[in-house]
Amino acid sequence: MASRRLIALVCAIAASVALTLLASASNAAAFTEPPFTPVVEAQNYLKIEERQTIYDTVQYQLLLREVSLQNASAALALALADPEREFASDLCWSGMDGCAGDVRLYDWQSKGYGIVAPVLFTARNGATLSGHVWATRSGPAKRPGIVITNGSVQANEQLYWFVAETLAKAGYVVLTWDPQGQGQSDTFGASPDTAEGFPAQSDGRPFFDGTEDALNFFFSTPSHPYDPVPSCSTGTSHAAKQDRRVKAGLDAAYNPFWQLLDPARVGVVGHSYGAAGVSYIGQWDARVKAIVAFDNLAAPSVGGGIASEGPCPANPRARAPAAITKPALGLSADYFLPPTPNLSAPSPLAKSTESLAYSSAGVDSGEIIIRGGSHLDFSWIPNQAFGASLRGADEIDWYTTAWFDKYLKRDPSADARLLTDRWRHDGQEAAIDPNHDGNMFSFYYPSRLDIGLAAGGRFVCEDLRPGCAGMSAADGYAGSYDFVNIDRSPDGPASSVASTLSPQGLAPALCTSRRTITVRMPARRGLRLTRLTVWFGARRIASVRGRSARIRLIGLPRGHVRLTLRETGRLGRRAFRRTLRLRLRTCR
Repeated sequence: MASRRLIALVCAIAASVALTLLASASNAAAFTEPPFTPVVEAQNYLKIEERQTIYDTVQYQLLLREVSLQNASAALALALADPEREFASDLCWSGMDGCAGDVRLYDWQSKGYGIVAPVLFTARNGATLSGHVWATRSGPAKRPGIVITNGSVQANEQLYWFVAETLAKAGYVVLTWDPQGQGQSDTFGASPDTAEGFPAQSDGRPFFDGTEDALNFFFSTPSHPYDPVPSCSTGTSHAAKQDRRVKAGLDAAYNPFWQLLDPARVGVVGHSYGAAGVSYIGQWDARVKAIVAFDNLAAPSVGGGIASEGPCPANPRARAPAAITKPALGLSADYFLPPTPNLSAPSPLAKSTESLAYSSAGVDSGEIIIRGGSHLDFSWIPNQAFGASLRGADEIDWYTTAWFDKYLKRDPSADARLLTDRWRHDGQEAAIDPNHDGNMFSFYYPSRLDIGLAAGGRFVCEDLRPGCAGMSAADGYAGSYDFVNIDRSPDGPASSVASTLSPQGLAPALCTSRRTITVRMPARRGLRLTRLTVWFGARRIASVRGRSARIRLIGLPRGHVRLTLRETGRLGRRAFRRTLRLRLRTCR
């Protein structure tokens, strides 16, 4: 099958190349390793099918089914317990299937790999934002912190847990969160700012202002609890909503791991729209000390990169230009979104524009470009339609951790990890590559580093693929690097501070004391609903026409209750049926 796809792709590229050969000849002539040909490009492009060898196994698919159902049940329970929230219209609200992320990482706390606490907090426009804070029980009393901002649309926080857990194992406190309109954060703001940040992909403010709101929450403590700043559209304060929800036990008053966080050492990570957001906010906010941007580093402005930010008439200073003063690493890949094959050799410096601007400003920077990877290497989507390379996620975690170790921890050993040549000779990459090439750096776009060294002097390399003087295999890490093994390694003894923390699990069972509750199936475009039935075991407790049903809790046992919701209808001309299982606790 793979060989037939390769042949078909070679033919398609060859036909296109024949039409553009003269235009591409000047570019192709600059590359000797290897020259641009249809065969080379087809082999490189098909590397985006490598990650599916992990999640297409029977074992992974069974685990994906189990986690998807658990996520859907937990999402419904959250909506029932907190009807004020409006997230069911977000694409990945249920956390199922392609929105589940890497399901191998869901047992982070239950298996004793680390600790995690779910949090809710109110954005400046009144939207409720959802997230998790990650750490380990072992480690120093004070640790640097990282805030991770998602990409857009199908890019909920679960897709970035592979980065969050790796950073937490490396000794960081990490906040993952869903920008407005993503995952389980509200789709809209609150009146009079309902439209602020909607739709997120054209407004942009959820990825810029949202990053600043997430940072404000991350820095909050019991003595300085979180309150949102006034909205940009009207200048309205939604602090009353935050305070009300805190009193109701819904929102978090402050970062639950505040005791572990060293506020003087905080960095930001962003992907896609989020990369544009952190490229600006990271320079604009004096509290941020280092930046990593996933596909890709942008100019530090409200209009930088793939996304731009809507206006802030209530506070024009929030849109002030920012100077380049803090070190930033860009990570990218050969193919963007959707990944499409090249028809000619691309411009070699197209991915490094902003990194080169940092070097011109005298600020440490780099640009690492994954060979055969795509925009989707940076988010873990277990679906064949979202192509990614086999080892891209590991390379991403390696350089992200090393960058923050250097600029947040000030760890002198981080230089050896940044100057490693292990990614030029990766055994797992060589085993799956059609030419047994273990070099993970792109041959189309040169990867670069321009950084000051802890021992003095600078390391400047404009093409890491062939290597530069100073690169070495002596990077201080033994064996093959594997983020899954790192994330699922046992946590050590709790530090004096971490031993006092009592974080909740990833999907806590919720409690309701109401005599009646409303269960509701999410809307689906084109579905003509005929009936919704609700079952407790073999006992049918509701059967209604429509999408929601009110059920009485009288007669149900105290403790955990499992309900089954079955929806039947027609989708176009086809009969449609779906089942969701809901888990909650009765408090009586």
